[in-house]
Amino acid sequence: MSSGVALITGITGQDGSYLAELLLEKGYEVHGTVRRSSTETFERISHLRDRIQLHQADLLDQSSLVNSIRDVRPSEVYNLAAQSFVPTSWHQPSLTGECTAIGVTRMLDAVRLVDPSIRFYQASSSEMFGKVRVTPQNETTPFHPRSPYAVAKVYGHWITVNYRESYDLYAVSGILFNHESPRRGREFVTRKVSESVAKIKLGLQDELRLGNVDAKRDWGYAKEYVEAIWKMLQRPEPSDYVIGTGVQHSVRECYEFAFDHVGLDPQDFVRIDQGLMRPAEVDTLLADPTKAREELGWSVRTRFDELMRIMVEADLEQLERATGRRRGQGDSR
Repeated sequence: MSSGVALITGITGQDGSYLAELLLEKGYEVHGTVRRSSTETFERISHLRDRIQLHQADLLDQSSLVNSIRDVRPSEVYNLAAQSFVPTSWHQPSLTGECTAIGVTRMLDAVRLVDPSIRFYQASSSEMFGKVRVTPQNETTPFHPRSPYAVAKVYGHWITVNYRESYDLYAVSGILFNHESPRRGREFVTRKVSESVAKIKLGLQDELRLGNVDAKRDWGYAKEYVEAIWKMLQRPEPSDYVIGTGVQHSVRECYEFAFDHVGLDPQDFVRIDQGLMRPAEVDTLLADPTKAREELGWSVRTRFDELMRIMVEADLEQLERATGRRRGQGDSR
């Protein structure tokens, strides 16, 4: 069993909560940073609150990051915090840049100043590939970002490489393709689909509005992806890795899997909304995870159709508890 002290930024998010669970299972002392807010959003880590320690810090504030690292003295830092919703990045491009790009520099500099022996993980994104030049995409594929979020992630990726090469830090980036779970934020398309399908099944909603249903993504299970994240910091030498399934599906297939699980015909409920189209679309993303498989010994175990059924079932169970409705009541079939 491994043990150590880990600090996770973004611990209240999907990946942060799964990573915290994994590290606790491996015997780590787990710390996380949270931003000061008038409303606490600790839903994903509520079951872990008595086993983790939280610290107030913000990627926009250098001193808070330095203080957190100095107080915790971690052996590993996982930087998962970001403004991570692509559509929001067009409405708040400067904030996205400050948090998702410059925030990485602040984290790296805090590590360098406090303890350069800390191993550092940066959450990069497949959105960096954007208007793809090669399919599938691997660690050497050129980036062509198509949103302020993706541009910020490219900066975060390259500043991590720069600090590794300039200051001899153990700093790595995981280029994770889309990864989902019942803990996914409701604004993301897979969770929007799973929750909407559950509501339609229970008679709580009449339709599902989507944008580009022909966009294709490489989707996997977030709970499995955090295993790859951890493995990256256990290697003798730092290196960046593409993490994905190597299998592609469209948004159309995503909702077809979800409706199939509840026995409904998507044509009766799906509506295309032009207002949900991106200003610059990323039409296709597909991972080549060969390096991760060969060097990390990591591969996916859950197919995307199975994942969508897991997500729909979780939303159905949550809505049944919250509303008292049961499957069959208000069923639109």
